[in-house]
Amino acid sequence: MGDVLMSRFLKLYHTVKTLRLKQIVYRIYYRFVKVGPFVVSGYKKSTSFGLGQIPAWSASRLTSDKQFEFMGIKQPVQWNSSTLPKIWLYNLHYLDCLTSVDVTSDALDSYIVNRWIEENPPYSGCAWEPYTLSLRIVNLLKWFRGRSDLKQDWLDSLALQTFALSKQVEYHILANHLFVNGKALLMAGCFLDGLHVEYWRHLGLKILDREIDEQFLSDGAHYELSPMYHASLIWDMCDLVNLAAHTRWAPLAERLEKWKAVVRQGIIWLRDIQHPDGDIPFFNDSAFGIAPRLRDIEAYAQLLGCLPPPMQFVAGGVAARCYKDSGYGVIDLDEGGKALMSFAQIAPDYQPGHAHADTLSFELSLFGQRVFVNSGTSRYGEDRERHRQRSTAAHNTVEVNGENSSEVWAGFRVARRARAELEAFESVDDSARIACNHDGYIRLRGRNMHRREWRATAGELQIIDSITGAFDCALSRFFVHPDATVLRDGRNVSVVLPLGGVVHVCFRGAVNINVVDSTWHPEFGKSIPNQCIIAELSSEILMTTITW
Repeated sequence: MGDVLMSRFLKLYHTVKTLRLKQIVYRIYYRFVKVGPFVVSGYKKSTSFGLGQIPAWSASRLTSDKQFEFMGIKQPVQWNSSTLPKIWLYNLHYLDCLTSVDVTSDALDSYIVNRWIEENPPYSGCAWEPYTLSLRIVNLLKWFRGRSDLKQDWLDSLALQTFALSKQVEYHILANHLFVNGKALLMAGCFLDGLHVEYWRHLGLKILDREIDEQFLSDGAHYELSPMYHASLIWDMCDLVNLAAHTRWAPLAERLEKWKAVVRQGIIWLRDIQHPDGDIPFFNDSAFGIAPRLRDIEAYAQLLGCLPPPMQFVAGGVAARCYKDSGYGVIDLDEGGKALMSFAQIAPDYQPGHAHADTLSFELSLFGQRVFVNSGTSRYGEDRERHRQRSTAAHNTVEVNGENSSEVWAGFRVARRARAELEAFESVDDSARIACNHDGYIRLRGRNMHRREWRATAGELQIIDSITGAFDCALSRFFVHPDATVLRDGRNVSVVLPLGGVVHVCFRGAVNINVVDSTWHPEFGKSIPNQCIIAELSSEILMTTITW
């Protein structure tokens, strides 16, 4: 019992010590201070507000028979059901249907807005949590902006929701939550005319000025290092550019070019981190269908005049690029291939809620098709499956003694973290080499270090793993895309791709090689059977050669 308590204490200590004092203060503050009363006073739409065209990207999850479908669960609208997953309820409350591609009928949109107002009195339930408020406020004002029949209770509700958000800004969470808080406050403060709007507008702009500088790295990536959240935040930046270009308020005009530059650099990063199929890889919390795809973001940026020129690559050869700030490497391979590798830190230090223990993992496409994939994200929360999907064992990297490289726990927490280091990067003469290490296992009895080196030449990718220090068991995993077929011949494994092409995998330095059943999670609520190749290291060095 004593060892268990000490382990829990240390895990909590290593989690809390990275928090900012502001997060702790506001977490305590919000426990005792609640959102106060608000007197609605005839709000109007501001004549200075403007937004240009906004391309839609998401499918409506509200069906024509007035049900909501998400995570494979289709149910009548239930705002606060105790039996449905909280993330299902959150997505219902966002009201994304108002800005979706397959626009529902105006009558259905009006029905859902009116029903939300009638059935969600302030300030109870997840409807009034600040993140939910932030996303819904923006969806509402986008829907309101072109309407000539704006109802007073709609505008008053928008003001009430903005007031509630302003009283519970997520300084205790920070990161992307604080960013979307600032965006919603700014946009609502520009959209409405009435009491408090100047305060909301200035508060939102103050938050964004600080967060944009901090959250977007110099190489273009969003600092939470999740391709999914990066795409979502670049879309948010497009909304801000749109607002600044069309709303008559001098402080916005002053920031327009800077915000455009963030969009351009973010698109460049996202372009390079894509698989050849045009979709994101699964590093940290990432899944399809939650954020816009690159093509959607590029279409929006084109309308806003901030689309960067196409990237120029030499077709058919081997070339690599390294994003040192965000910690990602990219190697273009022949035969429509691409390798994506992570030497990213757990980031940001004070809010690693979307981080996985995936240090030195990689994904691979060949012949334009995904071959090796990390396991993805199908759920949030604190259950065992959420923990497994964040674990080292769910990623294409090396697990030592059954431990995670970073101590992920409780759904969105991380205690001790792996620190990754880029040792070498070379891209010359139709070959590439990236070498990295991390100290995530230094806490183990053997004080182990994991070093991984990727070497690419025409038709071959070699991965060299080395583990320093004594260990009982070290496993290197290669999760195969579910559409591919795995064939084993002794110590050699072949992967047959569905649209043509065969990939051969050979191991040197493995005591055991197994192919086991597993699952891939490309969307929330989705689990697809696949297979995983597992090589157990027989010594401190494992050499994996992938040829095609």
